[in-house]
Amino acid sequence: MKTKFATGLVAFAAVSALALSGCSGSDRGGETPDEGGESAAAGFEDGAKIGVALPQKTSENWVLAENLFNDGLTEAGYDPIVQFANGGVSEQQNQIQAMIEQGVKVLVVGAIDGSQLGSQLEAAESAGIPVIAYDRLLQNTDAVDVYEAFDNFHVGELQGQALLEGLAERKGEGPYNIELIAGSPDDANSKPFFDGAISILQPKIDDGTLVVKSGQVTQQQAATQGWEAENAQNRMDTILSGSYKDDDLHGVLSPNDTLARAALTSAKQAGKDVPVITGQDSEVESVKSIMAGVQYSTIYKDTRQLVQATIDAVDAYKAGEEPTVTDTETYDNGVKVVPANLLEPVIVTEENAADVYAGDPTLEDLTM
Repeated sequence: MKTKFATGLVAFAAVSALALSGCSGSDRGGETPDEGGESAAAGFEDGAKIGVALPQKTSENWVLAENLFNDGLTEAGYDPIVQFANGGVSEQQNQIQAMIEQGVKVLVVGAIDGSQLGSQLEAAESAGIPVIAYDRLLQNTDAVDVYEAFDNFHVGELQGQALLEGLAERKGEGPYNIELIAGSPDDANSKPFFDGAISILQPKIDDGTLVVKSGQVTQQQAATQGWEAENAQNRMDTILSGSYKDDDLHGVLSPNDTLARAALTSAKQAGKDVPVITGQDSEVESVKSIMAGVQYSTIYKDTRQLVQATIDAVDAYKAGEEPTVTDTETYDNGVKVVPANLLEPVIVTEENAADVYAGDPTLEDLTM
């Protein structure tokens, strides 16, 4: 386990340097698109307006991204317009349209529902505005130029691996009773998270090492609308009362920290022992829980790194160039394969938290 985590830390450091320096690289045979391709932007002036449309404030990372975009874009010489759409999809549609009318030169979109922005993105394309999909893929449109994100399938793989390792470490020999939680069905990231985890867990389900007593094994069955903690907890309450009256719950696959804490609350209220549970986003309360030996793992996706990579892409468009990408094959949005710049996520447990969070002003002190 230590060897794997050390390898992950080396990879994280290498990718951090890559993203912050703006250098090109590839894990999957990608290339920088300006080799023979036409730039999506002809360049623009200093002080240009840059639109950043963010979804609802469902996690700490989105709130941090707002501050980082405002500060980072201003420092880089731009005039940022950064907005959340806490009122839902229609509000985000209106915000994006207003940004286009205000003359933004680049549009960064963290979508609530990436399949419902087609008209607005087409308007951006018609106005010659490059569109960057931030963290969540924009779907069913060709009006998206690049996808800036962490490797979300690999996030799921890491979560699946962590669940198996945590079960062996904390629950002895199997078989193990587990339940699955998936993200919101309107979030394009939910599928790669779930698919990546199931690619690791399915062989163990098939051979009987893992038993999903509820029988809810598909993404649709495990989905959590809106990423709302209440929805996840209500579902877990129902599962525990219906399938675990006389049985232990050994583990839970959770796609993020908010839902992990909801599942832990449900297990506690049902009088069950603490299950091994995964997470994502390195939220403060979950990091505290990990250090206390409760939540088993989370995923660290440094928002500072992702925002900086996105600002680097804006800089490229300002210069009339194409941004760096690392993957030109994987992210088919239903209309086109979107060039992607993928950053490397890192799995975190109590064992390696101090090393992973070293230098992060929000999290470093929690591991000391």
